[in-house]
Amino acid sequence: MGRCEGRVALVTGASRGIGKAIAMRLASEGASVVLNASRMGAHGDLPGTLETAAADLQAAGFKAAAIAGDLSDAAAREGLVERAGDFFGPIDVLVNNAAAGRMKLPSETTNEDRSFMFELNVNAPVDLAQQAIPGMKEKGGGWVLNIGSATSTNPELPYRDSKIAAWIIGAYGATKAALDRYTVALAHELQEHEIFVNCMMPTSIVLTSGADYVRDIARKNPDWVEPVEMMAEGALELCSGRHVGRVLTSREIVHGAARKVHSLDGKKVLGDAFLLADPESTF
Repeated sequence: MGRCEGRVALVTGASRGIGKAIAMRLASEGASVVLNASRMGAHGDLPGTLETAAADLQAAGFKAAAIAGDLSDAAAREGLVERAGDFFGPIDVLVNNAAAGRMKLPSETTNEDRSFMFELNVNAPVDLAQQAIPGMKEKGGGWVLNIGSATSTNPELPYRDSKIAAWIIGAYGATKAALDRYTVALAHELQEHEIFVNCMMPTSIVLTSGADYVRDIARKNPDWVEPVEMMAEGALELCSGRHVGRVLTSREIVHGAARKVHSLDGKKVLGDAFLLADPESTF
């Protein structure tokens, strides 16, 4: 039996990239997965859609469904967890992956910019967790994983002399710092109910179709790039283990749990967490 056998997961921001990868990895371990994104159909020029992501999981033999809902809109996300539960039953694994940034200098962000980012990156994960908690308590436990960012800290950024640093660790980083703090508080409140709340951030740049603003950085620094499978493996550990209030990187959780990184369908071992982070790796 898989680590998530019999569980039902809701993964937000799952049309593509990290969200889709996490959904696939959880499904490969037996979870029935509901994928969420802001809309059905195309999102600008980005490849992949919510319905095709769900279809890809189904084609791999997994239980998957799609539910649209713009998480930046409080009214649209109202009752989303309950509606997601209509597919396979009540949710006991929630992965809050959806997020967005408006990359402007800190002195140039508008109130509308900041309100949008806080609504999607902080209020939405909090709302969905609050929606999921009663059902998780009734089921005797559950898991909430918030996807964070190293921008929430004050890192010695390799590109600290660039305006890019100011763009990324400004308003966007502030939302992720707020999410870190809320994660820890919620984790300590809910651990007595066997509900495990944690936050995981990428160790390095994860190149996905929605990460255009970091592609130039990655091209110049290929050793900073992390395979999406690392995030998926870390998510699996934090959505099946008994971790409480941890805010850490994907590499830290995978290596610390002595896990190997697997392909998204779970069928192949790709390597060790540190080997795959090595720029000399052939992965």
